[in-house]
Amino acid sequence: MNQKTKRLPRVSMPMQDAQLRRGNFSEVALGYTLEQARTEAGRCLQCKKAPCQLGCPVEVDCKQFIRHVAEGRLDEAYSVIKATNSLPAICGRVCPQEKQCELKCKLLPTGQPIAIGRLERFVADSYYAENPCDAVTGGDECRLLRDDLKVACVGSGPSSLTVAGYLAALGIPVTVFEALHEVGGVLVYGIPEFRLPKSIVRTEVEFLKRMGVEFKTNWVVGKTVGIRELMDEGYQAVFIGVGAGLPKFLGIPGESLLGVYSANEYLTRVNLMRGYRFPEVDTPVAAGRHVVVLGGGNVAMDAARTALRLNAEKVTIVYRRTKEEMPARLEELEHALEEGVVLENLAAPIAFNGDEHGRLISLTVQRMELGEPDDSGRRRPVPVKDAYFDIPTDLAVLGIGTGPNPVLLRETPELTLNKWAYIKADPETGETDIPMVFAGGDIVTGAATVVLAMGAGRKAAREIARRLGVEQ
Repeated sequence: MNQKTKRLPRVSMPMQDAQLRRGNFSEVALGYTLEQARTEAGRCLQCKKAPCQLGCPVEVDCKQFIRHVAEGRLDEAYSVIKATNSLPAICGRVCPQEKQCELKCKLLPTGQPIAIGRLERFVADSYYAENPCDAVTGGDECRLLRDDLKVACVGSGPSSLTVAGYLAALGIPVTVFEALHEVGGVLVYGIPEFRLPKSIVRTEVEFLKRMGVEFKTNWVVGKTVGIRELMDEGYQAVFIGVGAGLPKFLGIPGESLLGVYSANEYLTRVNLMRGYRFPEVDTPVAAGRHVVVLGGGNVAMDAARTALRLNAEKVTIVYRRTKEEMPARLEELEHALEEGVVLENLAAPIAFNGDEHGRLISLTVQRMELGEPDDSGRRRPVPVKDAYFDIPTDLAVLGIGTGPNPVLLRETPELTLNKWAYIKADPETGETDIPMVFAGGDIVTGAATVVLAMGAGRKAAREIARRLGVEQ
């Protein structure tokens, strides 16, 4: 590529108008056209060592697939991506590329790195795989499923779906056990329709079904069946990918008032149970007029933007650090502000206040200032003495983090847990202290990103295949 190529501006993603989209649950980002995608891909320098691939947890060959896009060869681009990524249409939408592949792009110093995630989304949306195994393996036909092997995956989130796709492409039968009535884990209950349409998740799952993966819903492993029972039934390996869906609370006065929700419950009612379509569906959702969301991550952004779409008059995010230190993706924060979400930074919740009927009427917060950096590297918020104020609210949503659900862990005492009560697993293979029982994703690391969970699933799947004698 010549020097002029480096100076071409990054192609903007078409978006719904902010004022229009805050009134609907349709996807915000509209996607590239073919012309836009080829123009953006044409900016790629095709670096000899391709540092972008080093930044991808699932090792997508970014350089190769981008070159195919630039030349208009979308089938080839899709095959390159699917050779290592089982869920490209999902990753292209929700992964923090700016902290991974795009962070390694040689064009980053210009402020215009290649929009790798947007191109990945474009390729996945454009390609309709006639043979899903061909897409996953990069060219080989599906291997016939063997009748002497079988593997179980517990949970149907991104790590388990990755394990299932990898093994099924090698001819290993996989059964996925999901506690809920719909497959997808956090992809369906946690991420709103306007950010990740559920039709995209269903498409990716359908590819896995066509590869022979079996899905069993309404199975609570740890109650309906145990890990040892699965192995006794002939599963040679079990992968645990149940995520970390237990909501955290603040432990402050008034947390049990009517009108105080965890983000898990709030988003699950809206996303998985289609509460935004009430009364067309039988899932009521509290639609507050003045909504307060606590937290600064992507979950908090999702909850705040959902509240807007449920016709809240005002939505305020309360966060104890500054805007610059919010862990949410910059794109999600920008979208929230464009839509009218208000930030109340350097403020920490002290108490929820209610009326005589036990209903929430306000949140008391304390003003904060930044002190010295803590273990995370961010400056620690320090209370400002006697600086308190109230925020009127009739609905508060806590998006302050999650922990491991104890159901499976309590019923499987052989699993060794770390000090945070997450499963201890070998970082290279994902194997737990129970031989041939593997774990990955949020149940091992704590809440993280979709693509990091997929990376863990890929490592575990590779080791399972090796142990079963299918791969060296």
